[in-house]
Amino acid sequence: MSRHRGKPEASVLEARLEALNSAAELAEGVLPKAEFAPINDVLERASTRRSLSAEHTVVGFFGATGSGKSSLFNAVSGTHHATVAARRPTTSETLAGIWGKVGSEPLLDWLQVAHRHFVADESLGGHGGLILLDLPDFDSTAVEHRDIVQRLAGQVDVLVWVLDPQKYADAAVHHGFLRPLASHGAVTLVVLNQVDRLAENQLQPVLASLKDILVQDGLGRTDVYPVSARTGAGIDELKAAITAFADQRQAATNRLVADVRNAAHSLHVHLGSEPAGVSKPARAELANQLAQAAGVDAICDAVATSYRRQSHARTGWPVVRWLGKLRRDPLKRLNLDRKDVSPMLNRSSMPAPGPAQQAQADKAVRQFADRAGEGASAPWRAAIRRSARSAEDTLPDDLDQALARTDLRSDRASWWWPVFGVIQWCALAAALAGALWLLGIAALGYFQFPVPETPRVEGFPVPTLLLAAGILAGVLLALASGLISRLVATSRAAKARRRLHASVAQVAEERIVQPVEKAVAVYKEFRQAVAAAAGE
Repeated sequence: MSRHRGKPEASVLEARLEALNSAAELAEGVLPKAEFAPINDVLERASTRRSLSAEHTVVGFFGATGSGKSSLFNAVSGTHHATVAARRPTTSETLAGIWGKVGSEPLLDWLQVAHRHFVADESLGGHGGLILLDLPDFDSTAVEHRDIVQRLAGQVDVLVWVLDPQKYADAAVHHGFLRPLASHGAVTLVVLNQVDRLAENQLQPVLASLKDILVQDGLGRTDVYPVSARTGAGIDELKAAITAFADQRQAATNRLVADVRNAAHSLHVHLGSEPAGVSKPARAELANQLAQAAGVDAICDAVATSYRRQSHARTGWPVVRWLGKLRRDPLKRLNLDRKDVSPMLNRSSMPAPGPAQQAQADKAVRQFADRAGEGASAPWRAAIRRSARSAEDTLPDDLDQALARTDLRSDRASWWWPVFGVIQWCALAAALAGALWLLGIAALGYFQFPVPETPRVEGFPVPTLLLAAGILAGVLLALASGLISRLVATSRAAKARRRLHASVAQVAEERIVQPVEKAVAVYKEFRQAVAAAAGE
């Protein structure tokens, strides 16, 4: 779909073709393929028409059976090439009257018009570069005739609709042709032929009625030419309107501009409104939900438990601190404290996400995409959601790697550990000293040895004070260290949570947020391209 990717020209048509082509490229894979058929047709037709003669203006005469197209063709062209007879339909193939031969034949080949008559320029007042086409009746019973009319209605530069007083309101022409081509008013002429059949007091009411119908068709600004091919009434005015198109040489461009506008309008149903996009709160909520689904809470609990375990091992009462080693460090169990391998290769031993966790992650991704695409049309919302789910197969492993790579700082010792450890050992030493002292006194007395006098402090024996003080100090230190370790463990768990959330947020940014932002940006570009193609 890159037929118009050359250097842009400073023209309305070129800019709109570029915009229409961009809209088609941006929507490829988003909108149904059927939506591109009219767009591709316009792009192909524009590309071909612009490569052919710009000096010729192609004017097609369209009408129903009995409207007098061929007679009008002869009257306007000043020739008798078009067959006129009472038997209908009289026109079975398209007839071309050509003023200015040079460059016309490739154009007529594209129009698939074989029946050609080259006319002297003087026959139309010296206006060269004009091609008049007398087409088959659009209401012909022959399918091939209707196909020719349908095709050439999309190819000619100027459309002349020839109506007659009896069938000027025929729904076939208004609903089948005029109304669908209402946007082509700048290159459309409406002719009421055979006005000689109307009484003088009937002409104005018929013209007023026809103009009212044209307003309903969307062609309220289109001029209506009352003419009579038989008497010549109004023919000069119609000739002047047609030759004005040839003199200006803008009809082909105006026709293509209208085609592009029509194609762009066919995409309006998929425009929607300006999308909400990705907001900071939505980013934060996505990261939070993914963190919960990935098990960040369990890791933070493990960080706190591991710290308390290490604190007890370093500062607990030496008599019972060894009991803590019977329980395995939870971070080791989750394989989150390995220092012997590259963090890029590390994997955790976190349990695989269960159905609840998987559902939570899926819901978070879906809600994030829906919020970002809010306001977009259904196909684009679906495209934005697909972009959000583009990495869903690898997302669990990506999150696991991110958690495993996060530095939890579990190997950092606290400054108060050695202080409490030394004091605990001193308290234990005092208690042991007091206990051994008392045992020694008891042994001397048991064996009837003289017992030296025991020193006292405030009336209390020193060994008893040493034993009691050592035990009491150890218990108090153990209680204090437990309280401190819980406070520090909570703080470390909070810091670990922030680091883990940051790691999860980075994965969410790379795997979900950035693809969604790209999809939203494409949708915004699509809206701008459609608006530019439509001239809005």
